[in-house]
Amino acid sequence: MSQGPITHLTAALIACAAISPIARSQEAANPDPYANETREQRDARMGWWREAKFGMFIHWGVYAVPAGTYKGKQISGIGEWIMRNAEIPLADYRAFARQFNPVKYRPEAWAKLARDAGMRYMVITSKHHDGFALFPSEATDWDIADATPYGKDLIGPLAKAARAEGLRFGLYYSQAQDWTHPGGAKARLKEGEGWDDAHKGSFDAYLDKIAVPQVKEILSRYQPDILWWDTPTWMNEERARRLIPLVKLRPGLIHNNRLGGGFKGDTETPEQHIPATGFKDRDWEVCMTMNDTWGFKSYDDKWKSTEDLIHKLCDIVSKGGNFLLNVGPTPEGEIPGPSIERLEAVGRWMKVNGDAIYGTTASPFHKLLWGRCTKKARPDGTTLFLHVFDWPKDGKLLIHGLKSAPRSASLLAGGTSLQTEKSADGIVVTVPSAAPDPIASVIRLEIDGALDVESVALQQAPDGNLELPATFAELNNPGYGSHLLIETKGGPPNVGGWTDARAWIQWTFKITKPGSFKITASVAAPNKATVQWGFDDQKQKAVIEPTGDYSSFKTIDLGVAKLDSPGIHTLALRAVAKDWKPINVRSITLAPAAP
Repeated sequence: MSQGPITHLTAALIACAAISPIARSQEAANPDPYANETREQRDARMGWWREAKFGMFIHWGVYAVPAGTYKGKQISGIGEWIMRNAEIPLADYRAFARQFNPVKYRPEAWAKLARDAGMRYMVITSKHHDGFALFPSEATDWDIADATPYGKDLIGPLAKAARAEGLRFGLYYSQAQDWTHPGGAKARLKEGEGWDDAHKGSFDAYLDKIAVPQVKEILSRYQPDILWWDTPTWMNEERARRLIPLVKLRPGLIHNNRLGGGFKGDTETPEQHIPATGFKDRDWEVCMTMNDTWGFKSYDDKWKSTEDLIHKLCDIVSKGGNFLLNVGPTPEGEIPGPSIERLEAVGRWMKVNGDAIYGTTASPFHKLLWGRCTKKARPDGTTLFLHVFDWPKDGKLLIHGLKSAPRSASLLAGGTSLQTEKSADGIVVTVPSAAPDPIASVIRLEIDGALDVESVALQQAPDGNLELPATFAELNNPGYGSHLLIETKGGPPNVGGWTDARAWIQWTFKITKPGSFKITASVAAPNKATVQWGFDDQKQKAVIEPTGDYSSFKTIDLGVAKLDSPGIHTLALRAVAKDWKPINVRSITLAPAAP
C-alpha cells in the first residue's frame, strides 16, 4: 500500500516524537518554541516583517450585519463588540448569521488593494470575540460553512490571493474571549458569568473543545505567517501552555504578545495610539482603525484623513515600528468606499516614497520639529530619509544635531540634487520654494562613514538654565479617548487635549552641569488639578491652582529636584487620576537652585 502525503500536522507530530529527553525537559520548563532562540535565529525569522513595515488588518464577521444597531437603537462602542455591549442573547445574535452572505466578496481585489496601497502583509480575523469562524471548523457549527447562506470558506481564498500578490498572510484568533460557545471568556465579567444561560460552562473545557482545536485547524490548514492572538481574558500560565506549543505547527510563525500567561510573543501591539518613543528592545506594531471602529458600523463616518494616515505611517516607522491599518468590510463582502479612497491615496504616496519606509530603521534624532526621519545602513555609511511635513517657508531646512556632512542630498521625488551646508546647530539643506508633496516630501541624505548625531536637541544653557517647550514634548496617548496634542492657536504652542488622566508628557534633554534645580511650569488651568512630576524615576506631586481659563497661562512652582550626573535625562509630567481636570502646558523650566 502506498503512503499518502504527510500533512504539516503529521510531520510536526513525527518531529515531536524524535525530540531528545533534554529538549523535552526544556520544553516542559518553557513550551514556547522560540524560548531558546538565538539572536541570529530571531533576526532571520523576523527579517521579512521588519522589512515590510505596512500591513492591512481586516475585521470581518457576523457583527457586520447589525452594523452597530440592535432593535433600532445605535449601540455605543466599536462595531465588533455589539454583542457584548448590548448583551444580545445568543439566539438573537446567531440569527444575524442568516443575513451574512458576502456574495460581493472578491479576495483578489482585496489583496490587490493592499498591494497597491504599499502594504506588504494582511491579517484577517479568523474568529473574533463573538466566536464566529470565517472558516469551516470541525470544532463547531458556528462558522461560515454551517451558519450562513454563503456556506464557503472565506479564509483560504484570501490566503491564496494575498500570496499571489506577493503578500505575507496572517490570521487573528480570539483565543479566550468567546461570547457564543459555553464557557468562553467575557470582558468585564468574572469567570463563569454571562448574560445568557447558554453561556454557562467551563472556561477550561472551552479551551480544550474550541480554542485548541481551532488554532490547530488554522495553523495546519492555512499555514499563516502571523498568528495574532487577542485579549487574554481569564488566561493564566497553565491555560496559555495549552496553546503556545501549537506555534511550532507553522515553522517560522510570528505571533504577538496577547496570548497571556506570561508569554511575550514576538511583537508589542499598541492599539489606536503611537508610543512616544517606541519600544527599545522589542519589535512592535501599531494597529489602528481608519474611522472609530474595527468591524463595520454603518453610521461611523469619522474617517481619518489621508494626510493623517501618511503622517502616522512616517511617525511609526521613524520610531522603529510597523503599521497595521484596519478595514471593516460589509456583510456583502465589500470594503467601504472611504477606506478604498484613502488606501489608494496612500498607495500613490508610497509609489514615490516607499524607499523611505521599507527596510528602514528608527530615526537617530530624538525630535525633529518639521517632520520625521528614517534611516538605512549601507556598507560604507548611512542613508537618511527626511520626511518633511512642514516645508520651510524660507527655503532652509535645519537638521538639528546632525554633525556628519552629507556626501549628497536630493529629493526622493524626481531626484533633484540639493545643496547642504554646516551651521552651528547642524546641517542646513537648501530646498525649493514649493514642497514636492503637500502631505510629506522626502529628502535623501547620503552620509559616508560613521553617522555623527547629537540626538537630543534640548541642552542646558551655559548659565545652567534649561527650557523644555511644548513643541519638544513627547506625548504619550494610551489609546481610546486619549487626545494629547500640540495646540498652536492664540500664542506660543502648548500641550492641550489632556482629558485622559492616563495620558502623560515627557521631555528628554542633556545636562552638562548637574545639581539641584527649581522647576517651574507655564500652565493654563480653569480648575484645580494635581500632577505628578520628576526626573527619570523620581516622583513628586504638585497642586495646580486655577489660572482662569485654557488660554490664561501663569508660571507656577512645581518644586525642587536634583540630578546627580551629567548626560541624558527625562522629566515626566503625569496626571493624578482622582478627579483629574485638564490643564494646558506651554513649557517647563529648570533653573539652578541651592542644594
